[in-house]
Amino acid sequence: MKTSWRTASLVATAAAVLTLTTACGQDKAASPSSQAQNVGATAAAGDYGVPGSGNGYGADGDKASAPPASAPAGKLTASVDAKLGQVVTDGNGMTLYRFDNDTASPPKSNCDGDCATAWPPVPAGDALAGAGIDKSLLGEVTRSDGSKQLTIGDWPAYRYAKDTAPGEVNGQGVNGKWFALAPNGKKASAEKPPGLSVRKDPKLGDVVVDRNGMTVYRFMKDQAWPKSVSNCLGACLAKWPAVAPVAAADTKGVQKKGLMGFTRSDGVKQMTVNCWPVYTFTGDKAPGDTNGQGVGGTWYAVAPDGKPVGAPGK
Repeated sequence: MKTSWRTASLVATAAAVLTLTTACGQDKAASPSSQAQNVGATAAAGDYGVPGSGNGYGADGDKASAPPASAPAGKLTASVDAKLGQVVTDGNGMTLYRFDNDTASPPKSNCDGDCATAWPPVPAGDALAGAGIDKSLLGEVTRSDGSKQLTIGDWPAYRYAKDTAPGEVNGQGVNGKWFALAPNGKKASAEKPPGLSVRKDPKLGDVVVDRNGMTVYRFMKDQAWPKSVSNCLGACLAKWPAVAPVAAADTKGVQKKGLMGFTRSDGVKQMTVNCWPVYTFTGDKAPGDTNGQGVGGTWYAVAPDGKPVGAPGK
């Protein structure tokens, strides 16, 4: 017996309502699988990856008796690399690295002489925590020559001589021992960053960020139950872009309950956290910025459980 189009439509509608009810009213949520990609790097000769002839010394094969003076660190920033995710860059936008032959407990640099020519140590003196950098993770270690080197998460920080322009990551994976520094001091991951994850902000605590490390916000005039509704339309949406839906499995640290996408009244598809529509803010220019916090008394960063961070009465 053939099912009429009217019956099929009613079945589809019932299924959609059941999905919304399950996600927003109960603890179960769909979690499609996601894949992560691995990105390798071509290793240079020796542990250093020294520019020049590849003989383990400096450019043109000249030995270096002492490392050259390194540029100041300046304001550190959590920048986003398309393949590595968040990496730490200095005040000039140059990528910072860590060395597997070093130690973090206690901090100790094992890169001197020729090694320090290829990988200039980053001075600790003027380092400042910029967007996306936790000030408490910044420190210093005394090198063998008595100079002070910056540490991030207790790991000594370096630049790479083959990086000649801001944003380059030519040192990533050199000889399997050199890796770009993530903001927490760990190795920058070659895996694609999660669609949504959690970052610890020094003022706000744990807040949700998108794949690019940008802070995610809630609009207090929206609705979550029994149906997610966005009341940010037109010019508002241009200023506060809707976060596109991501699979629940493509999130990390975010409460799974009510983690789903929906179609807005204007046809735009938007993500929800605990069934609340979420947005980013065009006034945030770099990962870690929270310029949208408290705007108009209606916009607040989102906590991992979907609550608005710092909102009155919340």
